[in-house]
Amino acid sequence: MNGANPAHRGTGAPRTFDPWDGVLLVDKPGGMTSHDVVAAIRRRFRIKKVGHGGTLDPMATGLLVILTGKGTKLSNIVMGSDKTYEGAMTMGIATTTQDAEGDTTAERPFAGVTEAAVRERFGAWTGDVMQTPPMVSAIKKDGVPLYKMARKGKEVEREPRLIHVYDFSLLTFTPPDVTFRLTCTKGTYVRTLCADIGEELGCGAHLSALRRTRSGSFDLKDAVTLDELLDGTEGDLYRRILPMHTVTAYQPGG
Repeated sequence: MNGANPAHRGTGAPRTFDPWDGVLLVDKPGGMTSHDVVAAIRRRFRIKKVGHGGTLDPMATGLLVILTGKGTKLSNIVMGSDKTYEGAMTMGIATTTQDAEGDTTAERPFAGVTEAAVRERFGAWTGDVMQTPPMVSAIKKDGVPLYKMARKGKEVEREPRLIHVYDFSLLTFTPPDVTFRLTCTKGTYVRTLCADIGEELGCGAHLSALRRTRSGSFDLKDAVTLDELLDGTEGDLYRRILPMHTVTAYQPGG
């Protein structure tokens, strides 16, 4: 295994670089939290330090940047990078979570919504924009995560936050579904964009699918599926880790 043995990490003279310290690109499946993926890798390969460089909601799939060993020190840098997604917005239905996992709060007709109207709204949300975070989020208010308040039926005022949307392109228009490609800064809630656009169109909408294809300069095409990773050997894992000293693609914005 290229002379490396994870069982002996941390023994002997300290080294400034260890080949197990770095970045691992994983294609996250739907139905799992980012923490679930981290925990599965930690258990399977007995790695003490494992983290990620930007969470994906359970419903979402795609590129999850996993950080191993001293690579976890890159967390803030990787989290700060721009992201690209491909997703689907379903018009006519608003939900409690602004995505397909929530309960329906309203159903409204969407037949009058045109492709041109959707394109115009996507364009209006391009550039520097202020976005109000959703209640179902990990943002804290007085030390309490908003999602915990939301579970109790509470809603509190949230301060709008500045985000930047580089590109918001309509891919297909097949009502009630609209597919899109989005490139944006960190901290952007894609489901909130869909919900806000749905309100502006007068029909309501929610995020019905989301796949992250890029994080900074890391690309989904270079990722391994979680199943393939967990079915592999420690040697397979070793060969997939991008060592810290060779990773030059984790700067924000790529």
